[in-house]
Amino acid sequence: MRILASPKFDEHVTPPGHPERPERAEVLSACARTRSSQGSAVEEPRAATHEQLARVHGDAHLTRVEGTAGKSSMLDADTFTSPASYEVALLAAGAAVQAAEHALKTGETSFALVRPPGHHAERDKAMGFCLFNNVAVAAAAARAAGTERVAIVDIDVHHGNGTQAIFSDDRNVLYVSSHQYPFYPGTGAAPETGHGEGTGFTVNIPLEAGATDAD
Repeated sequence: MRILASPKFDEHVTPPGHPERPERAEVLSACARTRSSQGSAVEEPRAATHEQLARVHGDAHLTRVEGTAGKSSMLDADTFTSPASYEVALLAAGAAVQAAEHALKTGETSFALVRPPGHHAERDKAMGFCLFNNVAVAAAAARAAGTERVAIVDIDVHHGNGTQAIFSDDRNVLYVSSHQYPFYPGTGAAPETGHGEGTGFTVNIPLEAGATDAD
């Protein structure tokens, strides 16, 4: 397995008590060290390019996030940046692209251990702790490299509204999400199946709070 990880991910600093905080990067680094000792190759990620980001995000969004570089800011009620956050977010998206590229080239499993997360970021909006939609950037990179179809399987207590919205009308990207519903961000009901040519290529599996394997 190829692991994409970096100690730089702890440079994205959020306010005290915020659930998406640098301590998560410490856990990621520990996981990377463990996998490395077990024989997995650990690779330092490279920053995503503007071209890669622009496949899934609009120019206004990219400009707004870039404008946070070197300072602390609040992009929405729970999405914050610190001086290094922009550069760290570029690395997170770039790591996802590298993981996809490595898997396509070698057939080997790749895993991107990154923060900030990404699946809530929409085409033109940062939200839910997410600046760029890392998995969407990676999926679009795979398509640009010639991959005919991409499947994204999202397993999280929260629905990936951003990823769903970005690919909702794309029949070449299958988005499957298992999540608690109703819950933040309010999307992810079973009837949400995509739009236009993408109808049927969004599959939501909403679960009630407290659901078990039996469900």
